[in-house]
Amino acid sequence: MEKIFSTLLFLGTCFLYSQQLPNVSIENISGHKINVSQIDSSKPVIMSFWATWCLPCMEELTIINEKYEDWQKENKFTMFAVSTDDARTVSKVKTVVKSKGWPYTILLDTNQILKRALNINSVPYVIIVYKGKIVYSQVGYYPGDEDELIAKIREYNGMN
Repeated sequence: MEKIFSTLLFLGTCFLYSQQLPNVSIENISGHKINVSQIDSSKPVIMSFWATWCLPCMEELTIINEKYEDWQKENKFTMFAVSTDDARTVSKVKTVVKSKGWPYTILLDTNQILKRALNINSVPYVIIVYKGKIVYSQVGYYPGDEDELIAKIREYNGMN
């Protein structure tokens, strides 16, 4: 039984890590449509799925923001914060982003099309996309997770 579980877990991980971003268009915070499958991932791309009502999400993005400038100086990567707020709460996104001073590109997945296409069940959820493939994912947030995230970014920057 343990071998079956291990095999299924391995196969599920392989499927996720070979997955490409879906051909889905969502709006950025300015209202412009962006097809996520066309995002340039020749350098690592972080996509952090979050919501205004999710305290761990807010904590994660705030801590990343504190380190973001230093990370950008030493690494090549792009970051998107993908709000999964629905029609009732999406109006809070601009206010939160402005008050926090987040420099990330903000995408609005109001109908959760991207979230569903990637089979994401809860937030916070972070993926790294590199050369068209999802190469890393993290469910939830615990202090220190950002250190693992930047270590992965450094790893993929070393491959360039």
